[in-house]
Amino acid sequence: MGKEENIKLSNSEYDALISSSFKNSNIKEKTIISGRVISIENDIVTIDVGLKSEGRVPLNEFSRPGQKTEINIGDETEVYVENVDNPNGETMLSREKAVKQKAWHELQDSFSNNKIVTGVPFNRVKGGMSVDLDGVTAFLPGSQIDTRQIVKDTKELLNKPLELLILKMDKYRGNIVVSRKAITESELKEQRKELLDSIEEGSIIEGKVKNLTDYGAFIDLGGLDGLVHVTDISWTKINNPADVLELNQSLKVKVLKFDEELSRLSLGIKQLSENPWDTVNDKIKVNDKISAKVINISDSFVNIIINEVFDGLISLSELTWLKKPSHPSKIVSINEEIEIKVLEIDDEKKRLICSLKQMRENPWTKLKDNYNINDSFDTEVVNIVDFGIFVKVQDEIDGMVHVSDLSWEEKECEAILKAYKKGDKVKVKILDINVEKERISLGIKHLNDDPLQEFLINHPVKSKVTGKIVEVEEKGLKVELDISNKIYGNIKKIHLSKDKSEQKTERFAIGENVDSLIVSVDNKARTLNLSIKELEIQDEKEALSKYGSSDSGASLGDILGSVLKK
Repeated sequence: MGKEENIKLSNSEYDALISSSFKNSNIKEKTIISGRVISIENDIVTIDVGLKSEGRVPLNEFSRPGQKTEINIGDETEVYVENVDNPNGETMLSREKAVKQKAWHELQDSFSNNKIVTGVPFNRVKGGMSVDLDGVTAFLPGSQIDTRQIVKDTKELLNKPLELLILKMDKYRGNIVVSRKAITESELKEQRKELLDSIEEGSIIEGKVKNLTDYGAFIDLGGLDGLVHVTDISWTKINNPADVLELNQSLKVKVLKFDEELSRLSLGIKQLSENPWDTVNDKIKVNDKISAKVINISDSFVNIIINEVFDGLISLSELTWLKKPSHPSKIVSINEEIEIKVLEIDDEKKRLICSLKQMRENPWTKLKDNYNINDSFDTEVVNIVDFGIFVKVQDEIDGMVHVSDLSWEEKECEAILKAYKKGDKVKVKILDINVEKERISLGIKHLNDDPLQEFLINHPVKSKVTGKIVEVEEKGLKVELDISNKIYGNIKKIHLSKDKSEQKTERFAIGENVDSLIVSVDNKARTLNLSIKELEIQDEKEALSKYGSSDSGASLGDILGSVLKK
């Protein structure tokens, strides 16, 4: 005989073996039973529940949302029996259904009796969060997360246990809606009642900043909200509550007004400290020179704070001695420490009227020490406007060159103005200085002599000039007298001849030279008024004076005839 031996079983032993093999043969489908993990391979967990074959369950059914899987060989676990012996002879089990079946029963009891349940948010979804309730996924709407404020970042709630109330259950569809807000609302009602019983005007209460707006801050007092208006946050001016307060900041507030019927609270923060304006006249005097901090800059003024408690204001005109100052932001900066002079204490508006420019000597008082009328100097363009250019004179003084003072040729002034750019180097001449009005007038064309006046020096009014006709019109002639200096004259039709029958423009042609007499100057048009008629009259008088007299009885023709014969 070999090593193997025939093992013989008695009838009683055989019956016991058969009996043990089918000890769980009475297990029903669609029920929950306990089994033992006998292996974990390839993400499959094999479980022995005492049937002819073991059941296999996917490993991921043993994990909770947002948590790691924790299952080991030999562990006892509850599973749901879907099929005892399917066509393939396999036992079909489900861990997930077992968990849900058991959880649904307990959750239904909590829902029916309004009991608090504990859930763990594991995912953020559109409109809210997915929550694990002992293996069942529920939906927590964003509007049901908190009563006191909307939680902007729900990430901080992930994977943290929350106490919740079930608002809605639908087992058939597998829907559960939960609320965190419902619990806090109940708590807040109790807190609100206690607060209303104890509150009165003048009370000092601890609260938390719930919301910030342009006009104030809403404070959560625990069951009741109150408003601190922006003017009641600080004794000093603030532009926005967010500049000094933060969301969820804990602070103390004073009840200023309480409307019991509407449960409306007006709160104050600055009222917890003394009003500094009660002692302003003891600490600050007009004409004091003190340090201040720039806290706001607008188009026409600068807000400052003095000694950290007093609001101050510097108007645009008190920032600089410049007649046309630039934007305040070009002069001072936010948070800059500056030295100022107090001009006025405005008790009504609770602010100090101050000056920055008066911390320096008025540059206009020493302008005449450095400049005189008719002086010329080199400078640069600092601004350009429709009516001229502004140039730097000294310190905070700018002077203007009017567009008409850019060139002696008025028609060229507009084009010259358009050609200028900020920063261009120019030379100017001082035309006038008015210290009282803080004004200095400058010119550029005056750097050169006026060509029209130069011409008149050599050719005064009543003198004879010769020019070339450049235009012939019905009303008269235009004559060029000096081409290099662009000096022109006009001869009206009635001045074309002494004889009315000869006062015709068609007698003349462009390009012809003509003699005439200067009769007047048109300074606005910068032209000379000429007359051939006056020249003829003048020539006749000279001839009569030289060759005859009014008593001789001889006519001008007789005189001229005799002159011609000679």
